[in-house]
Amino acid sequence: MARPAKPSGPSQRQLRIGELIRHAIAELLARGDIHDDVLAKHVITVPEVRLSSDLKLATCYIMPLGGGDVKPVLKALTDHKRYIRGEIAHRVNLKYAPDVRFLQDESFAEAERVDALLYSDKVRQDILKQPLRIQQDNPNRDEGGQDDE
Repeated sequence: MARPAKPSGPSQRQLRIGELIRHAIAELLARGDIHDDVLAKHVITVPEVRLSSDLKLATCYIMPLGGGDVKPVLKALTDHKRYIRGEIAHRVNLKYAPDVRFLQDESFAEAERVDALLYSDKVRQDILKQPLRIQQDNPNRDEGGQDDE
């Protein structure tokens, strides 16, 4: 009997602990517990924290509000990562506190790229053809998309 295929995505435990760490970091940043001038000047979003499979490395995706000054914010967070790791150890009950790594969140840029693709002339042309094809496939349908029956 063949073994079931190994799941390719993160486990429920990785997702749950990543969310706990994300909340802990967001709370640290919102309360101003990290004393740094760069971090005090910015409102920082933590959209996602991904954990390695052994739960020993947490990759935190960070984006300052408005998307500007990413590099100074990442440097400030990296400078304080030892303190942040200690606070995570106090707030999240784990056997090992994961090492924390900060990266720029690129999901907003990816969303803009997908939007640009959807509004490109070639895709728009296909979308405009689609209602005609549906109407041709189902002759009982009127132009408003309702069946005649």
